Amino acid sequence: MRRIVLAALVSAVALAVAVTGIATAEKPTVVRAGNLIFKINGGVSPRKLPRKRMAPITLHASGNISTTDGSQPPALKEVTIDFDKHGAVNAKGLPVCKPGKLQATDTQHAKQACPGAIVGTGKTRVRVAFPEQAPFESSGPLVLFNGGVRGGVTTMYIHAYVDVPAPTAIVTRVKIKKIHKGRYGTRAVASIPVIAGGSGSVVQFSLAVHRRFKRHGKKQSYLLARCANGHFFAHAVAKYRDGRTVVGNVVRACTPR
Repeated sequence: MRRIVLAALVSAVALAVAVTGIATAEKPTVVRAGNLIFKINGGVSPRKLPRKRMAPITLHASGNISTTDGSQPPALKEVTIDFDKHGAVNAKGLPVCKPGKLQATDTQHAKQACPGAIVGTGKTRVRVAFPEQAPFESSGPLVLFNGGVRGGVTTMYIHAYVDVPAPTAIVTRVKIKKIHKGRYGTRAVASIPVIAGGSGSVVQFSLAVHRRFKRHGKKQSYLLARCANGHFFAHAVAKYRDGRTVVGNVVRACTPR
């Protein structure tokens, strides 16, 4: 039993996670595959953004994974999210956190180990269904840390502290890089390890990504975006361990100024 999260990032997992491109929270986007239901929502503030120059933004994202019959949702294996080319991740000059400082520690001590590298916070909920036992759920905090930039790839570490069923610290790595794919310009890839020996599934997450810092005396933002044409686009592919693949697109409006 180990590692939990991301759907972050999706947000993301989210999810999530690398993170520019989903704007103004409206109605959730709902994706279905068989009995699986994946709802994702997100928002960027401020809603009004420059048309031609990049400006600082804050990302809010949330997701919910369920089934139509109430059965255990399948476990995520990998999440890939392509984000709008008019958004960017800016981590140069931001303090870096090494994964060794986050292992085997609770949330409070993880924050104390790398306070300058924190780029976001959130919560996650996991549902565990062991054979011949009633399913149970466990919630815990998420903390997102900057892992540095190398070879054009930005690394983010997501630290989670959840009972599954014993208190466990989990560190998940997300790789973010630039791409040139039509309307998309940033790709985030997260591999989701097995949770609770394969009996655990992420069923809910929420996160906020927001970090301002200074580089060479100038104000910087971890996330940047511009509203070039009134819309942001994101494309997500979620692969589950039972072989299913869920593909979804998110389109949100923004207001150019």
